[in-house]
Amino acid sequence: MMNAHEKFETALNHMPLVAILRGLPAQEALAVGEALTSTGWTLIEVPLNSPDPLTSIAALASNFPKALIGAGTVITPADVRNVHAAGGQLIVSPNFNPMVVREAVRLGLVCLPGVMTATEAFAALETGATGLKLFPAEMISPAVVRALRAVLPADTRLLPVGGITPENISSYLKAGASGFGIGSALYKPGTTAAEVQASAMNFIAACRGPC
Repeated sequence: MMNAHEKFETALNHMPLVAILRGLPAQEALAVGEALTSTGWTLIEVPLNSPDPLTSIAALASNFPKALIGAGTVITPADVRNVHAAGGQLIVSPNFNPMVVREAVRLGLVCLPGVMTATEAFAALETGATGLKLFPAEMISPAVVRALRAVLPADTRLLPVGGITPENISSYLKAGASGFGIGSALYKPGTTAAEVQASAMNFIAACRGPC
């Protein structure tokens, strides 16, 4: 069985899309997880401001062991420990908190803190971040991604998040993005598993050529 970091690298090479399931009810977690994994998506996060997120994470992690399951909106070291205890292996934050990154590193988890500037990016990498969540992407154009790519270490994983659609994926990929977090364009409360699967396929089609 691959560890968290091996799952992450494999996913980035084959399907570099993170499903952000904000607001997911725990009773729908398995159906949505099946809809995603059946299409090839293996990066799934349930933000901690969702209803009963740790229950959803535990269910997804136990039922889809080949996927990298974890949490978004992780803002404290205690959050990291709770996600780890639930079986999660992915820690995604809207901000860069050194204590959160260090706790994730200590536990062997993949950690993607949110950054916007070169200063934040370098600080996060020096603290041990696995990759960088460029957030909010509505404020980080492909030109900005290209500029960051020019100064950051060549192997830095850059994942724009926020406002990513099938229509703008290619321009970010050409600028040097490594992958993407996909939120409300893929899932929002009330979205059925069938609708999630259809949206997932649309994103795959948009990504497949440039990827």
